[in-house]
Amino acid sequence: VTVSTSESVGQNDLLIVGPGVLGRIVAEKWRQEHPDCKIYGQTATTDHHSELTKIGIIPSLKGPRVDQKVPYVIFCAPPYRTDDYPGDLRVAASNWSGEGSFLFTSSTAVYDCNDNGFCGEDSPCVPIGMSPRTDVLLKAENVVLEAGGCALRLDAASLGIAIMKRRLRGRVFVGCDNQPLSRQEIMDRVNRSGKFDGKFEGFTGTDGPLGKRMDNSKTRAEIGWEPKYPSFTEFLGLSN
Repeated sequence: VTVSTSESVGQNDLLIVGPGVLGRIVAEKWRQEHPDCKIYGQTATTDHHSELTKIGIIPSLKGPRVDQKVPYVIFCAPPYRTDDYPGDLRVAASNWSGEGSFLFTSSTAVYDCNDNGFCGEDSPCVPIGMSPRTDVLLKAENVVLEAGGCALRLDAASLGIAIMKRRLRGRVFVGCDNQPLSRQEIMDRVNRSGKFDGKFEGFTGTDGPLGKRMDNSKTRAEIGWEPKYPSFTEFLGLSN
């Protein structure tokens, strides 16, 4: 599905590259705030185009737009479905008019911490060349930042929208609830919630890195954002 070049681009029109679970939530929330806007969705295949059309997203295959550029672009596609992730970000950047905002949803995996330490927006990242997984993310982030876009490490639809509305340039933000839990603590709370029939009995292994505990106080202060649920514990309906 394409839009003719004669159709004007609205000031709040949005292109979602990778309209999966996160992208569709962004679309729903964006339309609530901008009911007259057009929302486009670029995908790697045509498998879900009929679904997108039903929820008001104009679908197309990923690539340069044949019509006019749009003022808002959010890139939510994962890196494992492409051979050239940074290249896909360059194409997405070429679809951005330079107005509004261009936002890439990245990951906190890029932070160089695996000893259960605290990390914030400005914590050191894994050096390029140390890990293929983080290399692809950092190179993609660099494409976005050089184009004037922003990177959001860790996915949150409401935070992504709040950042786009600020029309910031070349910035890195973090999305988290500031209430870090270990995997064991998460599963203990899931069991305690009684929301599932089965019971989690335990993990099969105990080796591997400890991970990191994220803090996004700077992002919250600048963007004025708070998560819908203050913690995973309260999301499950339990008291902290």
